[in-house]
Amino acid sequence: MKYFYRVIAIAATLVLLMSAGLIVMRSAYRRPYRSVVEASGVDPALVYAVMKAESGFDERAVSRAGAVGLMQLLPSTAEYICQKENIVFQGENLLDGAYNVRLGCMYLRYLLQRFSDEHTAICAYNAGEGTVAGWLQNESYSDDGKTLNEIPYTETRTYEKKVFNFRKNYQILYQ
Repeated sequence: MKYFYRVIAIAATLVLLMSAGLIVMRSAYRRPYRSVVEASGVDPALVYAVMKAESGFDERAVSRAGAVGLMQLLPSTAEYICQKENIVFQGENLLDGAYNVRLGCMYLRYLLQRFSDEHTAICAYNAGEGTVAGWLQNESYSDDGKTLNEIPYTETRTYEKKVFNFRKNYQILYQ
C-alpha cells in the first residue's frame, strides 16, 4: 500500500511540475492584443512569433533603423500599408500597442499574399519587400522565383529560423 501512495505522490508532483512549467512557458510566450490579432486573418501563432522576435513584447521598442513598437514597423512602412488599406495613417500612434499590432498584422497579411511562401514573406518582413523581390530574381538564391534556396543576409536567415521556432512553440503551447 505504501508503494501505491508513493506512486500517487510522485504522479501528483509531476503534474504540478508540468503545470508550473506550462505557466512559465506561457509567460515567455505571451499573447497581447488577442482580439486584434485574431481579427487580422493571419495565423495568430505566426503573428505572435513575429512580435516576440521583433520586440520581445516591448511596446516602446525602437530600433536603430527607426522601426517602432511591438511589430517594429518603420513609419514609412506603416504609412504605406495604411494607404493600401485606405485608412488614415496616425504616425503619432505607432507606439500604441493595439494600433501597432493592427498595422503590423495588415503588413504581414500583405506580405503573405505578395509572396506565396510563408518563409519568403517572413524574410520580407525583416529584410524588406524590395530586397526579397530582388533575391527571388537571382538564380543564386531562388530556383523558381517564389521560394528562397538561400537567404543572403545572416540577420534575415537567423530571424527566419527564430520566427518559425517561436511559431512552433506557440502552436504547442496554445493549440
